[in-house]
Amino acid sequence: MAHYAWINADNIVINVSVGVDETVTQQGVGGSTEAWEQFYTAAVNQEGVYLKRTSYNGNIRKEFAAVGGKYIADADVFVAPQPYSSWTLDSNYDWQPPTPKPEGDYYWNEAELEWVEL
Repeated sequence: MAHYAWINADNIVINVSVGVDETVTQQGVGGSTEAWEQFYTAAVNQEGVYLKRTSYNGNIRKEFAAVGGKYIADADVFVAPQPYSSWTLDSNYDWQPPTPKPEGDYYWNEAELEWVEL
């Protein structure tokens, strides 16, 4: 069983669905990830929507695609939705707060742009 992320023209994940594993060949389709991505994109047939394989265990494309997350084509990775507007992506495509999290139990307060101890 494989999972495929539906991606819109802005590269935002709009859906994730189950599909055929990329190693399966059926009715002349398949045998590779790219073949199934093309097949499902054609089957969905929505203007500006394309599908990419995603993986629960993060073996491909960095992490499992999440609705509202983004596909970064240049790096061929999925990134989670931005947790807070002040956070930015680092060079590893991980969201980083404006200030590093201190040791211990803290939560991010976006209104004050600071970590607050629990």
